Amino acid sequence: MEYYCSYQDRCYKEIYEKLKSFHLIPEAKEKILLHLMENNFVNEERFAKSFVRGKHRYKYWGRVRITNELKFRDISSRLIREALAEISEEEYFDNFHQLAEKHWISLKEPKGSKKNKKFTDFLYRKGYESHLIFDKLNELNTH
Repeated sequence: MEYYCSYQDRCYKEIYEKLKSFHLIPEAKEKILLHLMENNFVNEERFAKSFVRGKHRYKYWGRVRITNELKFRDISSRLIREALAEISEEEYFDNFHQLAEKHWISLKEPKGSKKNKKFTDFLYRKGYESHLIFDKLNELNTH
């Protein structure tokens, strides 16, 4: 389990699920979890910050999707707020505009409602805020 935690940051929930798959007695699971936490193999704050940086910088996820994914992993709201602060506003908007423009160009549809829908759906799935999406859509449709 130390190796499982050391090659990639893990949250408490992921480790608990992995331990469940081993069909151990509850006392053994608790002892292993305690050992991992005491020796800093599990650190929710480190996990959340690493998750935010990675998903935004490499997968270009927006704040909405990142927040939802962290909530799914039972990360506290306080830790989510702290982790999202890892992304500067400038970096966030640069990545958003870069992703949006690249996707707009890649759509083979002629300008119109079908292209607009594909564009907005893609950015919603990536987890960007609706006001950003529609501002960008208006900007692209006026060019």
